[in-house]
Amino acid sequence: MPVDFFITRRILRNEAEGKKVSRPIVRISIVSIALTIAVNIITLAVVTGFQNEVKYKVSGFGSHAFVMNSGQESIYECDPIVRDSSIYKAIGSTPNVRQVQAVAYKPVLLQSARKEVVLHLADGRDSTISVRETQGCVLKGVDSQFDPGFFENYLVEGEIPDFGKSENEYRVVISAMVARDLRVKTGDTVGAFFVKDQPVKRNFTVCGIYETGLEEFDRKIVIGSLQTAQELNEWGIRTEIVVEDTLADGYLIISAQTSGGNGNYRYDWGRGYEPYGRIKMCPVKDTTLRVVVSDYWTNILERANETSIPDTAYMHIRVSGTKMAFCNTELVDGEIKRDFLNDDGTKYEISFDEKKIVFESVPGKGSYDRYIGGYEVLVNDWDQLQTTIGELRERVEFIPTKYGEVLHVNAIMDSQRDVFMWLDFLNVNVAIIVVLMVIIGIINMSSALLVLILVKTNFIGIMKSMGARNRLIQSVFLYQASYLILIGLVVGNVMGLGLCLAQKYFNLIPLDPRIYYLNSVPVEIHFWHVLLLNAGTLIICFAAMIIPSFVITRISPARSIRFN
Repeated sequence: MPVDFFITRRILRNEAEGKKVSRPIVRISIVSIALTIAVNIITLAVVTGFQNEVKYKVSGFGSHAFVMNSGQESIYECDPIVRDSSIYKAIGSTPNVRQVQAVAYKPVLLQSARKEVVLHLADGRDSTISVRETQGCVLKGVDSQFDPGFFENYLVEGEIPDFGKSENEYRVVISAMVARDLRVKTGDTVGAFFVKDQPVKRNFTVCGIYETGLEEFDRKIVIGSLQTAQELNEWGIRTEIVVEDTLADGYLIISAQTSGGNGNYRYDWGRGYEPYGRIKMCPVKDTTLRVVVSDYWTNILERANETSIPDTAYMHIRVSGTKMAFCNTELVDGEIKRDFLNDDGTKYEISFDEKKIVFESVPGKGSYDRYIGGYEVLVNDWDQLQTTIGELRERVEFIPTKYGEVLHVNAIMDSQRDVFMWLDFLNVNVAIIVVLMVIIGIINMSSALLVLILVKTNFIGIMKSMGARNRLIQSVFLYQASYLILIGLVVGNVMGLGLCLAQKYFNLIPLDPRIYYLNSVPVEIHFWHVLLLNAGTLIICFAAMIIPSFVITRISPARSIRFN
């Protein structure tokens, strides 16, 4: 056993000399080291947990990356892109990509059913009024590709259906905050108003309620069907052939009623594209009308000018009676009298003076289902996100699709820049706290070492008179200081880890989600964080002890032996 280590053990076993003087200082030094390591463990655990929890929740509402039309800033109000299987495969085959899902967003105003509320008046009487609650949100349309794992983790009531199935088209998942504001629960029906050329109302059934504590997003995001969002955004073109309530010299006016696209339509009734969406005819034989409707920018004849995928509609016509007769009939209140032959009103019969005609409209399926707001991309490893973003941009950016679109990859750090700048700033706070606590520990340990040297002045003089070198005596005191540091580290680890585990499992400290995005202080303990923190504190404090230990070289044996 080395001599300096042996002497240190004997001194630690027999501390009677100078104990009354040194013990308070030694205890203070141990407490300072314990507080240093405890505060630093708690700081790292809380900040790491906070950053990861916010990252997880923010990316859970959206994605780690969003592929959309180039030149757009907001994923909630971006121009549509055509759903392309080749783009989907290019994104999905990128390393580190876990999930690719098509989405579309549409602003919506939710309104609860009418409810009776009792008001207690000042004169003691009760008055009942009928009220409706409203809440502005954004409908996030998803389909069967949607990964519901994030929302299932925070689901408090109901279920998350497969939005790829048609029976779930008018079902939604809302947050507990929205449910409280609207005073609804699962199974209730809420009205939904959408802004289009004409306001549109849909009724949705609440099938699930979630609560993440991220108030900004809880209040905003409603999960629904992608088909609904596509249709309400009026992406693509949808057309239908109808018979107008107008007669012109024994002829009917038949028109194509079209919505979507850029509003600048061209029509192909079988003679090529033309700007006329109405034709005049009086059918004299059984026939089928067909119209292809597209939009364009400048040249009506160039297909390259299309901005939306065309739609095709049909109308089947069956004539009976005197087929060559004109289409003359009386209007009732300015409308042609029709005898409807089905429930949806697409098949009806019109009787004229000498003949009858049955019209059956077959509306176009619409091309809205070919469009999406963009692709959400989820990754496996957050630490590799920047690399994955770079690879995605190489695969899809600045390479025009077969529909002429130029795509852009928007990273979550860009779409939620303020949040991530705030999270990055926390790293600066952590560095400041860790450095300050280590400095405090060094100062206290240096003070303790100087006190130990002062108390052991006689011992130092005797050792020098016996021929001991300064380095040997320095080693003795450095071993003592290291022993005190180790005790402080053990106590600090117990304190720090104990408090962290208590917060993790019992949520002792709540937070205001309106300010901190979370409803309790998150804690995430990493073994390598604790290990590096302990090793770094031990090494830095030990190295800092070397300087005060040089006081020993200034002590004279003759004077120190007489020192009391």
